[in-house]
Amino acid sequence: MRVALFATCLGDRLFADACADAVRLLRKLGCEVDFPEGQTCCGQPAFNAGYVEEARRMARHTMEVFAGAEHVVLPSGSCAGMLRRYYPELFQGAARARAEDLAERTWELSQFIVRVLGVRELGAGLRGRHIAYHHGCHALRELGVRDEPVGLLRSAGADVVPWDADEECCGFGGLFSVKFPPVSTGMADRKLDSLPGVDVVTSADGGCLMQMSGRARRRGMTTPFRHLASVLLEATA
Repeated sequence: MRVALFATCLGDRLFADACADAVRLLRKLGCEVDFPEGQTCCGQPAFNAGYVEEARRMARHTMEVFAGAEHVVLPSGSCAGMLRRYYPELFQGAARARAEDLAERTWELSQFIVRVLGVRELGAGLRGRHIAYHHGCHALRELGVRDEPVGLLRSAGADVVPWDADEECCGFGGLFSVKFPPVSTGMADRKLDSLPGVDVVTSADGGCLMQMSGRARRRGMTTPFRHLASVLLEATA
């Protein structure tokens, strides 16, 4: 199965190791992974800010770059949600059909592993680890990704610790955190105040990890925050 990795802006700049781990993981599962070098931003920041024409221009470029991909996999529920849910809304006619075609071939990483590859067990490399999983808003509410990441973690021996706020927004929301920093900070604090004692916190979204880990450092917390791709690769050991 041929897979094209869409690294995303945050992945490229801040989570390069997680992107590399996603490639390693997919190859371990038998996929041939390509990385189209022409990829850029998915257009979500512009779309959320109301710059629809700019978002449409980036969407056209993305559709062109990934036109020949059998499947497009992203280590980001947020950007995957943009492609699947909002690209078709940007276009009419033939362009909309192309957007819908890309949307049908686009997957968040854990969603692809479980729903497309049919893999529910990766190994036992997380045995004895206490892990908290944060459900990013876009993966959970736009893509319906809830059981896939948690199931993969548990099947590898991890104790996914109950967390009262695991489905609450972390406060990042891209432009939201820039426009409403006090509210954003309060939402992050709520998450961290309810965080149980764990070995690591993981999530499918780099933006959420950046938000929570940055606030945790400001508060003097030492809990590690790692991208799901890296944790799942460790699970295969």
